[in-house]
Amino acid sequence: MKRIRIWLSNFTLIQQFLAIVLFTGAVLLFFIFTYLNRNIDSFVNSQMYVYIHRSQKEYLETRIYQNDSNVIQFVYNAKSDKYLNNISDYESLLSNIDPESADKQVDSSFTYNDNTIVYSVVPFDDDFRLVSIVKNNFREEFRNALSSGVINMTFYVIFALIFLIVLWILSLIRPLDSITDYINRIRNGEKATMKVQRYDEIGRVAEAIVEMNDELAKQQHIRDEMIQNISHDLKTPIATIKSYSESIKDGVYPYGTLEKSVDVIIENATRLEKKVYSLITYNKLGYLEDKDEGILNLRMAPIINKTIMASEALRKEIVFETNIDEDVYFHGEEDAWMVVIENIIDNALRYAKSVIKVNLSDNLLEIYNDGEPIEKDRLDKLFKPYEKGNKGKFGLGLSIVKRVTETYGYTVTGENMSDGVVFRIYTTKKMKKLSKKRKDKKKDIIE
Repeated sequence: MKRIRIWLSNFTLIQQFLAIVLFTGAVLLFFIFTYLNRNIDSFVNSQMYVYIHRSQKEYLETRIYQNDSNVIQFVYNAKSDKYLNNISDYESLLSNIDPESADKQVDSSFTYNDNTIVYSVVPFDDDFRLVSIVKNNFREEFRNALSSGVINMTFYVIFALIFLIVLWILSLIRPLDSITDYINRIRNGEKATMKVQRYDEIGRVAEAIVEMNDELAKQQHIRDEMIQNISHDLKTPIATIKSYSESIKDGVYPYGTLEKSVDVIIENATRLEKKVYSLITYNKLGYLEDKDEGILNLRMAPIINKTIMASEALRKEIVFETNIDEDVYFHGEEDAWMVVIENIIDNALRYAKSVIKVNLSDNLLEIYNDGEPIEKDRLDKLFKPYEKGNKGKFGLGLSIVKRVTETYGYTVTGENMSDGVVFRIYTTKKMKKLSKKRKDKKKDIIE
């Protein structure tokens, strides 16, 4: 079976169809000449008996011979062991029938001169038997007519099915050719459009390919923008470092004194270092894997508290208000979640006016700041790389947040509130179930 499947897979749809038709035809012919042939014989005999019984019933009701061109009737007297009507033309035929022993109706057949003879014997008036025989030519004509009708009908149905299947295959080939042409055009860098007016699996595949191409085009556009932004962001500090270094080498201090000029170089080098670090982190997280899927193994409170302590010194006028459940566990690695918390709090520090609130409860982490609301046109692009706000630095912080949370099966959102902005990280249904199991297990231990 596997070899046949491999053999067929090398054919085109039309070739596969022709191979299936030939195989089906062979099976059909075998079916017609074996199984169907035997069943037709059985059906013909049963119909012959119906025909005989109807003729016998008419004779027994009228006692008049109903001999016609198809059924021959004979009356046999069991007491005298003689037929009452002339049997001279049928003596050898009737010798194959024993009417005397027929105490009840007997339906049977025998072979005579290579022909099947169907007969029926029915007793009446104690000593008499009515013997009815169907003429062989009538049976053969009936059988041939039935066989021809069945075979013709079978072939008509098959030809109709083949015609419909051919139309169906052609309806498949056309959109598949369109899909192939569309893919080849895209591969060659040409502009291509595809309209497949189907709503079945092929239509869904075509739609998915178009959507995939659109998404790839968007990704390429984002990648091109990223390269431009990276080039621009790196060019400025490099140019500053280079020009200041050359000036100092020539004995000129662009910022008044040597110390101040060197400070500018160090400041731009630090800025350049942070940008490169962000790029390395973003690229590294692209290969982040969820090695222990579904294990709630990381206690979040220490990570959040450590990040807040490090951040409080950056803007001493900002008040941190926390409501942290010490026994909440998230799934993932500590380093990755540390980057997530640092980036969200760093973002909040840039925009907050006076307060940052951090709430941690089962399945939910919220970080709120009372800064200006996010522009509506930026809400949808908030987590895309190099989407910077008016106080943004590199445009990679929130995209890193999204990569980590999605890798570990979490969802992150940013939302405008009436008096600020809140970022939420919450778990999927699967994580909620695991969290509930962990909580129930802990209750059992305490009890």
